[in-house]
Amino acid sequence: MEKLQSKEQFEQLKNEERAIFMFSADWCSDCRFIDPFLPRLEADYPEYIFTYVDRDQFIDLCGELDIFGIPSFIAYHDGEEAGRFVSKDRKTLEEIEDFINGLSE
Repeated sequence: MEKLQSKEQFEQLKNEERAIFMFSADWCSDCRFIDPFLPRLEADYPEYIFTYVDRDQFIDLCGELDIFGIPSFIAYHDGEEAGRFVSKDRKTLEEIEDFINGLSE
């Protein structure tokens, strides 16, 4: 999963056809819990561009987007927010898949 490098890159990527941003941090144990199945998610949903957003590096962006718990996910379709799975709770592979499967077309 590519790491976000700048706010400008975020704006560019969210305007792609389908993008999912994962908000995380290296120190977050619940975030590390999902690391092993992230490659599978990317493989199972090739229609999405997945991008890792370091919460500590992009704290202002997280504030703008109301991301106050990690790991969290926000999906965009053509620049419009399509859905969010935002909380401080540990997430399972099944919960993330349900979130992606439930995104509006």
